[in-house]
Amino acid sequence: MFKSFLGYQLVEKYQNRKKDPKYKKSVSSTLIRLAVPIIVSLAILLMPVSAFGIEGLTIIEKRVIAVFVFATLMWILEGVSAWVTSTMVIVLLLFTCSDSALWLFREGYEAEQLGTLIKYNSLLNCYADPIIMLFLGGFILAIAATKTGMDGALARILLKPFGTNSNFVLLGFIVVTGLFSMFLSNTATAAMMLTFLAPVLKALPADGKGKIALAMAIPVAANVGGLGTPIGTPPNAIALKYLNDPAGLNLNMGFGEWMMFMLPFTIVVLFLGWLLLMKLFPFKQKRIELKIEGEAKKDWRSIVVYITFALTVLLWITDKYTGVNSNVVAMLPIGVFCAIGVIGRRDLEEINWSVLWMVAGGFALGVALNETGLAKHLISSIPFDTWPVMAVLIGGGLLCYAMSNFISNTASAALLVPILGTVGTAMGGQLEPFGGVAVMLIGVAIGSSMAMILPISTPPNALAHSTGFIQQKDMMKVGIWVGIIGIVLGYLMLILLGSNGLI
Repeated sequence: MFKSFLGYQLVEKYQNRKKDPKYKKSVSSTLIRLAVPIIVSLAILLMPVSAFGIEGLTIIEKRVIAVFVFATLMWILEGVSAWVTSTMVIVLLLFTCSDSALWLFREGYEAEQLGTLIKYNSLLNCYADPIIMLFLGGFILAIAATKTGMDGALARILLKPFGTNSNFVLLGFIVVTGLFSMFLSNTATAAMMLTFLAPVLKALPADGKGKIALAMAIPVAANVGGLGTPIGTPPNAIALKYLNDPAGLNLNMGFGEWMMFMLPFTIVVLFLGWLLLMKLFPFKQKRIELKIEGEAKKDWRSIVVYITFALTVLLWITDKYTGVNSNVVAMLPIGVFCAIGVIGRRDLEEINWSVLWMVAGGFALGVALNETGLAKHLISSIPFDTWPVMAVLIGGGLLCYAMSNFISNTASAALLVPILGTVGTAMGGQLEPFGGVAVMLIGVAIGSSMAMILPISTPPNALAHSTGFIQQKDMMKVGIWVGIIGIVLGYLMLILLGSNGLI
């Protein structure tokens, strides 16, 4: 998390709260959470290949299954942080399944029995995948916006038109939070907007429900708003990687193309979220006075930041017309801000590297599934062609929604997208009338962002809950309704566009 980011104290408070003995996991609990994945994975490794019932399964593929199960259980049980699990995934794959693995994992087997080794550089390349660069550019933009005061100034300017009517102030916070979440980290956005909101919440009547609506508006808008752009949330980028993979689907979906259909969807869901919050938590006080401090700097470096920020967003949106890939565009702010001294060595230390490593681990699982041939063997052993098409198409998004309420949405997407991408490709023409694999994978991204029923579901939820104004029952009520609305509308939109060849 960026230490210079407005609202960082909320993140720090939340992190310190987790270290409190009352919330901290006991040693025995942690040991169990670590032991279960290890024991189950070792049991899989010791099983004979024939026990899996998958025709053509090799020893390398069996090891990948063990690593995949290990990652799944570690992400669910949270014995260690999610990004640590992702790092362990890459290390395990490198040392046991790659062409540079330890000799005892490569030698002494017949070639046909051992199977295809993963290229070690394919796994290491996951740390520098173009999508990682896209996110890195987004993080650099966020740090520069904070250092120049652009974020606070923009928030004040954007909130001003909404006036002082309580319901419209609520709408203003939803719109601004949603907009910021499209280009900045949703955690950082939530922290910043809750900081602006803090004096307002304290000034509202103690017995009124309006402050619940305002406090809940931040996580709802941060979670939903992230869907608007490929860099808004990691699951978007994971889905986009598999959609654009030259060796896979190769759909060549651009940044602007994603926004053409996801931005209107995001706006509709945010608007319905506003109506829902007004209905569930009506304001007792009809007027709210907002006072947001902070001015944007006006020195030459700051002006260069404003111009570069605008140019980067413009190039992202128009990538199909300019011919400049969105991942390449992301390098523009990195180069400019480092050159003029806005981003220094200390700023690089504040980049949210754990998110980047988390995404890289998910990519590594996908590489392992595909390069070893395990994905094809799994698909051929499961008769997906006999399943109802809609069950396969929508099931992935629903499963991701269910998982993301309890574990990291990035982890959920990282587990599901590689498998569903292969499933969709194997089903071929069956999915085409409804939009094909693109609908399936984008549905996973939507499902992950709509998961917000608990404080642990997303960092914005946790930050909002830490303010003390929201009870878990209120968060669950809002989360369930927003989830239903978002998933139903999301799949209606995707199937409508997909069936007409617009995706």
